[in-house]
Amino acid sequence: MLFITVLVVGFTCLLLWDYLTRKRQNDILHYMPGPRALPFVGNALIYRGLDAEQVMDFLCLNRKKYGRIYRVWVLRQLAIFSCDPRDLEIVLSSAQLITKNNLYKLLHCWLGTGLLMSTGKKWHTRRKIITPTFHFKILEQFVEIFEQQSAVMVQKLKERADGKTPIDIFPVICLTALDIIAETAMGTKINAQMNPDLPYVKAVREVTDIMTKRFINVWQRVDLLHRLFKPDQAKRQDGAIRTMHEFTENIIEQRRQTLVEGKTIDQDTDIDDLGQKRRMALLDVLLQSTVDGAPLSNYDIREEVDTFMFEGHDTTTSAISFCLYEISRHPHVQQQLVQEINELVGTENKDRGLTLRDYGELNFLQCVIKESLRLHPPVPLIGRHFDEDVEIRGKRIPAGSNYTVGIYVLLRDPEYFEDPDSFKPERFLDESKTHPYAYIPFSAGPRNCIGQKFAMLEMKSTISHLLRHFELLPLGPAVRPQINLVLRSANGVHLGLKLRAP
Repeated sequence: MLFITVLVVGFTCLLLWDYLTRKRQNDILHYMPGPRALPFVGNALIYRGLDAEQVMDFLCLNRKKYGRIYRVWVLRQLAIFSCDPRDLEIVLSSAQLITKNNLYKLLHCWLGTGLLMSTGKKWHTRRKIITPTFHFKILEQFVEIFEQQSAVMVQKLKERADGKTPIDIFPVICLTALDIIAETAMGTKINAQMNPDLPYVKAVREVTDIMTKRFINVWQRVDLLHRLFKPDQAKRQDGAIRTMHEFTENIIEQRRQTLVEGKTIDQDTDIDDLGQKRRMALLDVLLQSTVDGAPLSNYDIREEVDTFMFEGHDTTTSAISFCLYEISRHPHVQQQLVQEINELVGTENKDRGLTLRDYGELNFLQCVIKESLRLHPPVPLIGRHFDEDVEIRGKRIPAGSNYTVGIYVLLRDPEYFEDPDSFKPERFLDESKTHPYAYIPFSAGPRNCIGQKFAMLEMKSTISHLLRHFELLPLGPAVRPQINLVLRSANGVHLGLKLRAP
């Protein structure tokens, strides 16, 4: 009897503690809709049984049920979901509200606290160091890499272009993007397209798959619980991360040694052993940078290189694949694209290299890419963490909140995009009518995607190369979008290829 009494009193005290520790945040958010939360677990049970393919539909349904901003408790973490561009302008344009939300901590074991994860002084310093990497003079050299790797992709695909067999284009683009980002970020050819079983390539796939499962399963987000209940998965994750770190560290050490030997790297004058101009990679910029007079350590540099390897291949793979899918399903769009490309480069030499200036002339291709990014944003959610109370348009959000921006939901809002579920590239011929924070596939404000110009050029190169050589056909099943760190399709991204007449 005494035991039961102690148990009841103890449980009552825990309930009271749970109520009181949440009370301030709940009182502040009395105006905000959201599902009723249970003690201790909050609203975690609404995520039960939810898989990666259902997340986007789940968020869209919540938007219809609760409006453009609502709150949930994920265990004891308060989460605010927002997709109102008027609110997002205040949050994303702020130079103070730059701390990423707690979900990003899942990636710390892989990416450390590089540009994607860091905040405060460290973020400002790293952003300042890395920004020159995307100067147009360096981007001009990167275009050569885009062209070369896109040409390899075309040659690999020619043997599969029978006009009848559906091809899952996603893994093809993934290998191309890996080759591009490895050479531009690390200055190293990994030849992923020719060697898809490269340990580094397999490790990237392994980690992204595991991280996605942990993101969806709220219990696995806690590292201790993940290691306790999924020990085999945790072991595979650790092994894959170790493989990637060792690969990156070896490259860093090799290129640092080049500097120690007095071989400075200058994109204007440096010539390699083959007599070709050596290109300035992100790694070279980091190796020659200092903070308060001291060079960056190998660990500091690895954080940034690993971050760019992740962001620079996964996101562009998603963007390019979905864009090719939409082109294959809209023949009138494809016809207009081919006409624009032919007017620029002609039809006699399909392998003619394009320049940075040439890509600036492909205006309709730009609209097509933008519309595909609207329907299929590679990063469907981004987040901030509020360390103090924040007032947004007269309403307060309490300290300790995770503020999640529903980019996927926002980009399908009928108030800002007429007929939002239809693929209409022409809507981007005049963007003046849209709220500036209604279209943010690359985020916005001071923490916007630093590599968005790089990404757009890479997309233009890859897509234009494919269109110059192949007709894209609507073969295979429809895509089934799912969140997998970035947006992917649960059943692949299928289309057919048919060689164009000489």
